[in-house]
Amino acid sequence: MIRTAIFGVGNVASALVQGVQHCRRNGTEAVSLLLPDIGGYRPEDIEFVAAFDIDRRKVGEPLSQAIFACPNNTLAFEDGSDWSGVTVSAGRILDGVSDPVRGAAEYGFLPIETGEGTRESIVETLRASSAEVAINFMPVGSQQATEFYAECAIEAGVAFVNAIPVFIASNPIWAARFAEAGLPVLGDDFKGQVGATIVHRALVDLFKMRNAEVDCSYQLNVGGNTDFLNMVDEERLASKRLSKTESVQSAAKSRFAARNLQIGPSDFVPWLKDRKVAFIRMEGRLFGGAPINVEVRMDVEDSPNAAVMAVAAIRLARLARDRGLKGAQPDISAFLFKHPPEQMRDDEGHRRILEFIGRCAT
Repeated sequence: MIRTAIFGVGNVASALVQGVQHCRRNGTEAVSLLLPDIGGYRPEDIEFVAAFDIDRRKVGEPLSQAIFACPNNTLAFEDGSDWSGVTVSAGRILDGVSDPVRGAAEYGFLPIETGEGTRESIVETLRASSAEVAINFMPVGSQQATEFYAECAIEAGVAFVNAIPVFIASNPIWAARFAEAGLPVLGDDFKGQVGATIVHRALVDLFKMRNAEVDCSYQLNVGGNTDFLNMVDEERLASKRLSKTESVQSAAKSRFAARNLQIGPSDFVPWLKDRKVAFIRMEGRLFGGAPINVEVRMDVEDSPNAAVMAVAAIRLARLARDRGLKGAQPDISAFLFKHPPEQMRDDEGHRRILEFIGRCAT
């Protein structure tokens, strides 16, 4: 078993918990599973042993119920009952909630009224649960909260998977701290299984491979989950825009001028719920300067698209820990994350993950 702790019981955590149960119920018939076997670890080996949140609709509740508590609104495809015995503990608020989320009538954040978690209490819970891997699902822009939970993971001796665009694995200072603690850290900011950024990268890479010019491009995303509501606060978006932009820039034949590439969340549309709608446009030139314009519209349930990457990352983190690997793991992170320690082509990142798994199997 891979004893796993969750920081932030939001939509992606809900899809992850449901997804692991889906794999337990369906085995090899689980739909669209990425990397079914990672060094002998299968998705059904993931065991959730601790979870932390700061909304009183979730804190103190069984994980099986908290994953469906408001304001979560992702697709429900399993009941989560395998983890009815895990109680959600109080986390630390810090910058984990934006003003738009606090003020929205429909989604309004209900903070825990007393007993906010301390570093000592959270570390003690991690140790008591014998957690081996922790995954961070804080909202975009939660710099203080993410660094706080990274500190807790280091103190508790837990490998860390950073799902969001606050730079931990790709930050040399934090990578060195995990290395000093003898722990692997994976990140940062999951690519969706087939998400807007991975599709955008694939199109840019196609132009590069065919030696066609891309002069300018945009990727504009709208959605109705709390992540999009959170990102209405423009001040929380700097790292998200950088993560998505660098992911696309790294696939280009030559870097776009800053004014010619616009990527990032565009607006919050409540009735979309957990659906993300992405609009991608590329304008360029073919042989002889002949113009070409490409437009793509994607509509996808946002959280399961990221959760399947988490199912892989948790198992890879455990495998890295088993092998005594320390600090950032570029060969594992590049395929899974938008802002890894080292950017690679997606086919190269995929090849390196498979080679890593193969080396660990011998």
